[in-house]
Amino acid sequence: MKTINRAIAAAALAATALTAVVSAAQAETVLRLDEVPVGELDPAKASDYADSILMFNVYDTLVFAGQGKPGMVPDLASSWETDGTSFTFKLRDDVKFQSGNPFTSADVVYSLERMKAVGQGLSYLFEDVTGAEAVDEHTVKFTLAKPYAPFLAALVRLPIVDKKLVEENTTGDDWGQAYLSTHSAGTGAYSVTAHNPQSETVMAKNPAYFQEMDAAAPDTVRLRYGLEAATVRTLVAQGEHDITSQWLPPEVLASLAKDGNQLLTEHGNGAFYIKLNTAKAPFDDVNCRLAVSNAFDYQSALKLIAVTPEVSQGKVPTGAIPAQMLGGFPDGEPLKQDLAKAKEFLAQCKYNPADTEVEISWIAEVPIEERFALLLQANMQQLGFKSKITKMPWALFVDAVTKPETTPSVSQVNVASVTGDPDTLLYGMYHSSAAGTWQSPEYLKDEEVDKLLDQGRAATSEEERAAAYTALNKRLMEIAPSIYAYDSQAVFAASNRVKVPALSDDSKRISLDSAGFQFRLMEMQP
Repeated sequence: MKTINRAIAAAALAATALTAVVSAAQAETVLRLDEVPVGELDPAKASDYADSILMFNVYDTLVFAGQGKPGMVPDLASSWETDGTSFTFKLRDDVKFQSGNPFTSADVVYSLERMKAVGQGLSYLFEDVTGAEAVDEHTVKFTLAKPYAPFLAALVRLPIVDKKLVEENTTGDDWGQAYLSTHSAGTGAYSVTAHNPQSETVMAKNPAYFQEMDAAAPDTVRLRYGLEAATVRTLVAQGEHDITSQWLPPEVLASLAKDGNQLLTEHGNGAFYIKLNTAKAPFDDVNCRLAVSNAFDYQSALKLIAVTPEVSQGKVPTGAIPAQMLGGFPDGEPLKQDLAKAKEFLAQCKYNPADTEVEISWIAEVPIEERFALLLQANMQQLGFKSKITKMPWALFVDAVTKPETTPSVSQVNVASVTGDPDTLLYGMYHSSAAGTWQSPEYLKDEEVDKLLDQGRAATSEEERAAAYTALNKRLMEIAPSIYAYDSQAVFAASNRVKVPALSDDSKRISLDSAGFQFRLMEMQP
């Protein structure tokens, strides 16, 4: 009898254990979302939206944009002080990297040195930092060559890497680039378990993360790249996808909402720009640029991005700088089509529109851009321009714009402030030293623009900065290097399995593009 009882007890124990294992497996949550390719994992090279999602989850920075409040709040730093040309940070002493290595000031110094040495991505934000010093194990001091007002905001783009781990995986003088292109080395809430920049990045929750994490935050995240709109729609309908990218056509987003999915929004720090190559005909002539800028049908453009009567992917701009940003025209008149004025400028242009064929490009991974290309083509026909429309994959476009002669006459991109500050929206687009990137296919060279951008960086008060950016806004409208199609608002469709307060609750929003995609702040149902 005792033998039978022991056998029954053992079976019951095994069943209980099996139930526990099954329950644990069932409780694991997986968040699936998508973005355009390519996902850049190296912090020294990351720059666009998909990259930012990776950075804000895998790495931490000294400071970060506040949730539900303006300005910067402590992250890896606990406090800081500045005299204008130096910034001293006290660091947290309770943080470890995902490797288990302790976080110290030496990691901060190394991260800056590596960013500057690699010289890619957003390294230009730190070009005026002449040095970083580890004062002690938990104090670091940055010295600047000159006052740089946006420096604190720029630090949200200096992900701190694990010096010891990276140096152990460095070959020659490559600063660990090969290793960090496929591995993570941060303190972040999520670690990378697999990474293919063309297809998918898989991330797992970091159980030792030092900051607050929602108890229902997803255990695993699968960030997919380059999915077609039809594929995304099917996956969501089948319950196999949770959050779409913002690049879907509005009618697809509307259809997903009609099917019962929620719409999430991110109030943008940028705009949709139709960029004119000022280095070659016909847009090397300012009057030609002003002609097409005035011929553009802003109201029709807005209809192209309406998702529902209540939700849109943007609003008509009032100028070159989004209305809500420093230097914007919050009370200005919305831009509108004015064909009479367009023809006046065209009459002063040195080119005959009938003799010039304009190449209008659009990004293959963002199908809505084809409609803007067609709209602009129709508007230009009203002025007598001939044009052709070219579909360009993102990787091909990024390569083409490195030279003015291979840059299309017209390009289309969404550009946002990578720090929330107007400096990182405008400097990388319009300063003459920044030409030749995906942000700056205009190849603009204008002394007044350069001067005002430099003033915005160097001003010591918010009032002086506001004056510089307001003057810049006016100057850009005068010379029209771009058509400011609309101020952006990102819209995402999401299944009801996930809650994203940072993209749905105004009291919990973060004034930094893609920061709402911090997975630790989300709630995920099994």
